Order: sequence, then C-alpha cells, then structure tokens
Amino acid sequence: MPEAHPLYLQIALDSPVRRLFDYLPPAGVAGAPPPGVRVEVPFGRRTLIGVLVGCTTRSDVPASRLKRARRLLDEEPLFDAASLELLRFAADYYQAPLGEAIGAALPVLLRQGRPLYATETRWQRVPDAVPAGRLGVRQRAVLELIERLGPVTTADLAGLGPGARASARLLVQQGVLVEAEDRSAPAAATVTAPVPGPELNAAQATAVAAIDAALGSFAPFLLHGVTGSGKTEVYLRAIERVLARGEQALVLVPEIGLTPQSVARFQARLGVPLAMLHSGMGDTDRLLHWRAARSGSAGVVIGTRSAVYAPLPRLGLIVIDEEHDSSYKQQDGFRYSARDLAVWRARRLSIPVVLGSATPALETLANVEAGRYARLDLPSRAGGAGKPATALVDLRMHPSQQGLAAPSVAAMARHLEAGGQVLLYLNRRGFAPTLYCPGCGWMAPCDNCDARLTVHGGSRRLVCHHCGASQAIPFACPRCETELLPVGQGTERIEESLTDVFPGVERVRIDRDTVRSAAEFDVALEKVRSRQARILIGTQMLAKGHDFPDVTLVVVLNADQGLFGLDFRAAERLAQSIIQVAGRAGRASRPGEVLIQTSCPDHPLLTQLLAGGYDAFARTALDERRHAHWPPYTHLALLRAEAASAADAQAFLAVAANLAGPTLPRGVRLLGPAPAAMERRAGRYRAQILVRAEGRAALHDLLRQWVPRLDAEPSARRVRWAIDVDPLEVT
Repeated sequence: MPEAHPLYLQIALDSPVRRLFDYLPPAGVAGAPPPGVRVEVPFGRRTLIGVLVGCTTRSDVPASRLKRARRLLDEEPLFDAASLELLRFAADYYQAPLGEAIGAALPVLLRQGRPLYATETRWQRVPDAVPAGRLGVRQRAVLELIERLGPVTTADLAGLGPGARASARLLVQQGVLVEAEDRSAPAAATVTAPVPGPELNAAQATAVAAIDAALGSFAPFLLHGVTGSGKTEVYLRAIERVLARGEQALVLVPEIGLTPQSVARFQARLGVPLAMLHSGMGDTDRLLHWRAARSGSAGVVIGTRSAVYAPLPRLGLIVIDEEHDSSYKQQDGFRYSARDLAVWRARRLSIPVVLGSATPALETLANVEAGRYARLDLPSRAGGAGKPATALVDLRMHPSQQGLAAPSVAAMARHLEAGGQVLLYLNRRGFAPTLYCPGCGWMAPCDNCDARLTVHGGSRRLVCHHCGASQAIPFACPRCETELLPVGQGTERIEESLTDVFPGVERVRIDRDTVRSAAEFDVALEKVRSRQARILIGTQMLAKGHDFPDVTLVVVLNADQGLFGLDFRAAERLAQSIIQVAGRAGRASRPGEVLIQTSCPDHPLLTQLLAGGYDAFARTALDERRHAHWPPYTHLALLRAEAASAADAQAFLAVAANLAGPTLPRGVRLLGPAPAAMERRAGRYRAQILVRAEGRAALHDLLRQWVPRLDAEPSARRVRWAIDVDPLEVT
C-alpha cells in the first residue's frame, strides 16, 4: 500500500512578508479544505486569522517545525475561484504580499473572525428532559412559549419581557433546553417601484445600445461626455438591462463622489436592493452590505476604491465614474489601482466595463487611440444647455485684492443680481499658505517636514498639511519680534473676504476642514440646491460630478498653481480640474460663464484649453509624452525608501541599484537614487529610484527578480521601503 503524503495548508496572512505560510491542518480535519476559507493559526506569540489559498504535499520547512492550525472558521470559501484569481493577480502585479491584498478585500469584522453568515441564537426543548426542582414564573413562560412555537429566537423571547434570555440559559444549564447558533435569513430590503428616467437624446441612446449589445462579452468603453451631458443616465439605463438579465452591477465612484443623494438617485431609479462599500461606513454596516453583495441579494454595489474586490456572484457590468480621479489609486500600503483592476476583472469575467469622464486620463485616451477601448461620445449637455463662455483674467493688469480681481468681483455682482449662484474654486484650504515676517523674511516652517505651515484662522493654529503637526500662531516673529503677516490665499481667507465684498449674501465653504464625511458633504450640498447659499467656495471636492443647476458663474482663483509643477502629470491634473470645475457653470435655462484668474495668460496650456477644450490639450499632451518617453508610452515603477537619516535612505537605494544592475532587461532604465521633492516629511528622510521601461513585461521581469533581493538585503532593515507600480506621482 503506497505511503500517504502529508498535507500542508498554505495560508496567506495580512503581513508585510511576501510569502505564504505553511501549517499542518487543524486536529480532526481530514482531507484538503477548499481554498478561500479562513483559518485561525498561531503566529509567534499571537493568534492570527489567514485565508487558505492552497494545499501542498511539500514544504520548505521541515514537518517537525511546522505548527498546527487551530481551526477552520468557515464551512465554505469566502472567495470563489475568480475572486482569488483577481487577488493573486493584484498581489503579483503590484508586488505586494497576497495576505495584504486579501486584507484589502475583506471587511474588518471578517478579518477579526466574525462569522461569514449572520447568525441568531435559538433555544429548543430537549426531549424527555425533566426540570430539576421548582421552576420560576419566567422559566415556565419560556417553556410554554417553546411548547407553543417550537424553537424560539432572541426576538421571540423578548416578547416575554426582561429576564427571559437569562431564564432560558438557566434551563440550558439544567439540561432542559439546548442553545444553538443558526444561520439567520438576511433582512428583507426595502424596495420601491422604480421611477422612470427622462427620454434619452440621440447620443445617450447610441451609447446605451452599444453597451447593451456587448453584455455577456468583454468590451471596454470610454464614455466621454462633457460635464452635464447625462453620463449617469447612461449608467442607469445600462444597469437596468443588466438587472433584467438577472445579473449584478458594480459602480465605482471617487472617494468624494459617494453622497447619500447620489445613492438615493440610483435606488429610486433602479428599484432593487443596493449595497454600499466605502471607508466612511461603520464596521457592522460594511459587513452587512458585503454579505448582501456576496449573497446576490443586492443587485447593485456602489462603492469607492476597495469595492473593486466586492464578491458579486452574478456580475454582469462594471462602471467606473470619473475614471481619471486619482483616488482610485491607493497611495500607501497595498498600492493598487482600482480602475485598472476593474478592467482586468471585466476581461476575466467576459463582461463590459464603462469608464466615464469629461476629462479622461491620458492612459485611457491612449487605449482608445490604440483600438483597445471603444469611445462613446456625449458631445452636448443634457436639456440643450450651451457651453459656458470662458475668459482669462490677467492678474498683471488686474491685481487681486484678497484673492479676487476686480473683473471677477464685477462678474459675481452681475450674476448674483440676476439670481444666479457663484462658485469660487481654489484648491488650497486654510486661511493662508504661510506666515511671513516682513522684518527678516522668516516664514513659519514645519519642524518635521521640508514644508511651511499653513495658517488656519478659525482655530488660530499653524498646521502642516503633510504630517498634521499643529501649533498656536505666534504673536510676533521668533527672530526679530516683528508683527507677522499671513501671505497668500486659502479657501478660509476667501470666505472671510466675501463678508466685506458681498455682505449679507449667504455662502458655504466645502473643503476638508469643513466637510469630513459623506453626510456632512450632503448637508453642505443641500444648502446649495435649496439656494440657501448663493456663493460656494471650495477645493477639488466641488469640481467632480455634482449638478448645481443655478450656478451661472465659476471663478478659478489661482490657475497658476499647477502650471509649473515638478511632476510630469501636473499639466494633466490642472487641465482636468479647470474643465471639471468650469463644467459646473450653466444649464439649459441659464447660460454659464467661467473666469480663470492667472498671471500667465499666454501659457500654452491655458490658451489651448480655451481654444480647443480638453481634447485639444490631450492630443498635444499625448504627443509630448510620446516624445519624452513618459506613460502611457512607457511603464514606471518607483522604489521609495525613508529612514531616520538621509544617509541610510540613500545607502539602501545605492545597494538596491546595484542589485538590479546585473539583471536589467533590455529597454529598462533606473533613474536615481535621488532625494524626493520633499526630502524630509514627518521627521523622516525620503529618497527614491524611478524605474522606466519601454514594455510592461520587461518591467515586471525586473521586479520579480529585484524585489526578493531587496527583501533579503540586510540594509533594508534600517529603512522603510516600498514598490509603487504605475505611480501617479514620481516626485
């Protein structure tokens, strides 16, 4: 008889170590458990919960040294084969431990051991069991209830009043009752009859028909619609077709785009249970919605970045709204792009994916140019609204007073007099960017970063927007005791200056200082929709996807912020923000106007945007990227390192460059080591190596050989380092 080979469990743990961990099966477990179940294991002095990703008969660790897993937490996998494949791909592509990728996909409570299914306690009578001694009134009532109903739940016992559960547990101790945890049925969702949508225009109807024809096959679409063109209506109609097929839809939105009002619109139109997944939810609610997605009871899942991993057994369509938004890329920890993973997931499932934007990412436009994506255009605003009139305000001729130039103030007065609302856009929160001494030139520095502290007038504090350090505003210059002056404008200062310019006109400021949750965001937006507020002041939070039908004037207060950025994507981000915020001006019955304040009115980016719109800018920008060998025509990875000293960070990167040197594939270059643009941040020194490759395969060939060498490098212990594949920022 052949000798049976031992079986080892390969467990992924949420740990920075890039490997799987081998364990012996729990005592009493025969055979191989299915991949995707959770397993409780000893790990050093701790007990951790991991996910089984496979079984093997071989281990690099001697069997005598392997620990035994403590128990299986699930009878069935949390992840099906397609979901595990997505997570494996994500971990491999972004050079992350598989356990970290799985951790990003699971609600916190499941990572902590909460049951996969909701359970409820039931009590039932043990046949022929006789109570010992005399029963109390409450105990008799419990037994009579069970005699009448059979097994009872906690809710049933609640009808007997206080003390019923305690009485039931006493009867369990006496052997009269038995207590068990049963899987509970999901609560019935409140569903209303769907509200019919408006009639589609010709471009919308064409887009919906194209998506409908592609259902059941992989087809990536760029839905390129000018602001206000009705992209959401196209999403809704396409989702209706998917639901009619008995399938589910996943809708990804930017971090600041998920508001109660937007969810309510989907709920009203579709008339099916919706699940939401975003970081602002409590742990219990997030688990509840995750379960609804996995069970299939939720027809649509709407969520932010991590919702790309949502378990949807009948997924038929993925929508990525505002696909260009930077919040789809995780910037720390497991650095993945939800947009790109969504496209990969759609390909593997053979379903359509719709990427919507008025200002598509240049990578997306390059995919259209190469024929990989189909483009669907919505060239005009819904309801017949025209394009807003756009002009530059030359700050050399019209110096600003407290951030506002005279032509801008005059335009604001004119639009307010006509009954319109005004939006002022400045992507800089706080009162002023710096505190300055006119006597000696001192500017308030952050002690932890190579940055200046921002003045916050309401709290009377100086705050670092990079590390969060905060201190009271000093009364005088610490060097020469001269009175200090706030220099420059932030949204808080603009709001204050409007008190003098437009006294009595209600205004609302929307930035990260005034709005910290989706609910607070919706309250602020309601002040705009109800016309309680006539003037809006805000950062990029106001620029994306919000419908303000009574806003007739938009003023971009400082367009020069992004004109000379260090990062190669700075011009793209500026063009996107200008076009997005300009799109808030005007609707069908109210023509819009846009003013852009700048000290560089002859800058090619601004003149091109005004003359040809975003398409003209994008064509030129793509040509520049092609000639300069930047994405999307090359592929990047960034090795970042930070340490308590600049020398340690630089020394590690010098070793890292040598480790990569002998294996550099053709067409791959290392740029660096070099200090980061802000070398010191939060008290640590940062440096980096940029890897640029002509082909994606060559880049990943290098990374798969390089990263294990970095893991094994002794000098790596003195630094924190990370690989960022397809980084959004390279400075």
